[in-house]
Amino acid sequence: MSMPIPRTLFSEEHEAFRTTVRRFMEAEIEPNMPRWMEQGYADRDVWRLAGQLGLLCVTIPEEYGGAGADRKYSAVLIEEQQRANAFGPGFAMHSEIVAPYIARFGSPEQKAQWLPKMARGETIGALGMTEPGAGSDLQRIKTTARREGDELVINGSKIFITNGFFADLVVLVVKTDPTLGAKGVTLVLVETDRPGFRKGKLLNKVGQKAQDAVELFFDEVRVPTGNILGEEGKGFTYLMQELAWERLIIAIRSVAGATWAIEQTVAYTKERTAFGQALIEFQNSKFKLAECKTETQIAQVFIDHCLNMTCAGTLEAEASAMAKWWCTELQNRVLDVCVQLHGGYGYILDYPIARAWVDARPQMIYGGTNEIMKEIIGRKL
Repeated sequence: MSMPIPRTLFSEEHEAFRTTVRRFMEAEIEPNMPRWMEQGYADRDVWRLAGQLGLLCVTIPEEYGGAGADRKYSAVLIEEQQRANAFGPGFAMHSEIVAPYIARFGSPEQKAQWLPKMARGETIGALGMTEPGAGSDLQRIKTTARREGDELVINGSKIFITNGFFADLVVLVVKTDPTLGAKGVTLVLVETDRPGFRKGKLLNKVGQKAQDAVELFFDEVRVPTGNILGEEGKGFTYLMQELAWERLIIAIRSVAGATWAIEQTVAYTKERTAFGQALIEFQNSKFKLAECKTETQIAQVFIDHCLNMTCAGTLEAEASAMAKWWCTELQNRVLDVCVQLHGGYGYILDYPIARAWVDARPQMIYGGTNEIMKEIIGRKL
């Protein structure tokens, strides 16, 4: 769908990359989505194929197996996966959240050990942050890691963990000193084949059925102190530094999803007739879609500006909170209109618009709830 304000942030190289990504999504992701939704996870083979094509960890330095690309390439990947209406596989969690933590805060040994395997799709990464009793308030986590000699002994659990079903490596958020609040939070690399580690069953989510999410359990799991990521006690600071990008990822996906939904609905309303004319000819249909297109265009301009700030290293927490809050709510408003214009078919999961509708809802929750986003914005008033 053409927009009245052209996008100017992507170069010819970015668009050539987009062509490669789109072909991959059309050939390897879209046809498999029904089966993946049925089984609750994407096949592991697709990760290796994405790695072979250079579609994983694109921003990681070349010396560690990435492409050393800017985050506009990341945006292309996120947008094209959303255009494929595919929540799953969790490429963004792996490539844009887990790998950057290791690249930014890891030791040379940690980076050399894990990043090349992640770029090849041989090792799948997850972030162990949310707990049954601690979601947006990370200072309340209860998973602990106590020191015993040159080891850490980890106990606790995490929930709603994207990529947890196949994860080989977890960047785990723990308390190394529960008495210090945020200053007692540490990030630890935990291999999932260690004794005492256990994955729970796949969670029966309302939507995003092809994206696995599980609970993780840690019962006296021992890792060497060399698995600490960065400095002990700096975990909360590290999380705050990376959360701005994580929230912008959600916003990028939301605007791409709204754009896709409008395209789908315009096409449907041109073909579907009622009372002797196409649905698009009714004033209500045109006005509703005009509102959706206008709001989505406004959001796209803001997102593109935030992307430029990201690449310049100037994106602040307040702007990313605005983007995440506004764009996720926009996508849900747009999808609600689009489902309505599809009529009864909009409520049938065989129709892509219905799947997009249920898949979009949790974006207002994860990455920090939208209520927390407003709190972050409100602190700057």
